Amino acid sequence: MGDVERAPAVDFAHLAPAHSRPDLVVSHLYLSDQLVAGAARALAPGGALVAMGFHTDQWKETGRTSRFAYSEDTMTARLDENGFAVESMTVDRQVQQFRSVEEALAAAIGLEERWRTDGRWFGYIEFLERGGRTLTQAHLVVKARRR
Repeated sequence: MGDVERAPAVDFAHLAPAHSRPDLVVSHLYLSDQLVAGAARALAPGGALVAMGFHTDQWKETGRTSRFAYSEDTMTARLDENGFAVESMTVDRQVQQFRSVEEALAAAIGLEERWRTDGRWFGYIEFLERGGRTLTQAHLVVKARRR
């Protein structure tokens, strides 16, 4: 296991035994162009990348997309550019529905401090003021094999 953010140039090859290359790269709650490129460099043909990270619908009610979020089209393009064939790609989406503004605010209370810091809180408040009553969590789940 390694921290992809701390690895210069995202090198997964050093994680495998000296006599072989890894045959699988797994990432949980993290997607990036660097992750895909690093997996492509490390994996031999037939090796797999399995990853789950934010989808562009994650907290869409705030009006801001995470810099770590990917749409299906963007991730497919990154994988193709790096020599991967997509075997499966799904979006795990959970949309909470609320009956009132108070209920919606209570559900997001644990996010308020972080969202205030980066401006998302105000976007969520505006969404609620316009009559919105949802909060979306969405993750992109990908399995791709190196060609």
